[in-house]
Amino acid sequence: MNGTFHLAFATTDLKRIKAFYGKFLGCQEGRSAETWVDFDFFGHQLTIQEVPVTYKTARIYNPKSNVPSDHWGIVLSMDDWTKLRDKLMKVGYSFFIEPQTVMKGQVGEQVSMFIEDPDGHAIEFKAFEKSDDLFRTA
Repeated sequence: MNGTFHLAFATTDLKRIKAFYGKFLGCQEGRSAETWVDFDFFGHQLTIQEVPVTYKTARIYNPKSNVPSDHWGIVLSMDDWTKLRDKLMKVGYSFFIEPQTVMKGQVGEQVSMFIEDPDGHAIEFKAFEKSDDLFRTA
């Protein structure tokens, strides 16, 4: 089966989140209303709803790395990943986890970087040399 992924979460500041996903990351805005907005996040639907208050929970990390277990992201082409990395570096955006090669020399070798949106959601951007490597097991 094939489909388009849908992710929804809350913010307390819709204007600020629209500036981040729309203007900064360049995601096209879709349908919206006074209290919510849809974005085309690299071909997937991201819905963000404004609420009066959000509650942060303690971040939990993979015990063998500094990767937060509660993250989401997108797999880009290597060219697009490099362009985004360069843009983030040029404007001085702080990385949550610096751009790096992960699992070097192993099945699943990839480049990865993490940033946080204004509400603290950890977002991973990754790429593989060959797109077929995404689900390769051996």
